Amino acid sequence: QVQLVESGGGLVQAGGSLRLACKASGRTLSSLAMGWFRQAPGKERERVAALTWSGTYYADSVKGRSTLSRDNAKNTVYLQMNSLKPEDTAVYYCAASSDSLSWGSYDYWGQGTQVTVSS
Repeated sequence: QVQLVESGGGLVQAGGSLRLACKASGRTLSSLAMGWFRQAPGKERERVAALTWSGTYYADSVKGRSTLSRDNAKNTVYLQMNSLKPEDTAVYYCAASSDSLSWGSYDYWGQGTQVTVSS
């Protein structure tokens, strides 16, 4: 069983930055594929970034403004988001797959962290 705990959300002005963190427990990060999703009120959940041992993925909506990284020693994945826009406002969720090469299917989810960008 894998537990995921997100942190780093908050209220930020447009143009600001946030770094979201997702700490995994129960499995080592190196054995997992990771993803970040977000869901705004009234909208469908959107995958914004993903990380496997074969590479990274960024949705067009965040490409060029966001960077994924992992710290295996801390068993934590980070999503650095810059030049934030009001449309980035959402609950951000971390997800993990037991298949370290998976791009689209996730077995475990965190509880989410709220990101609010004011204009």
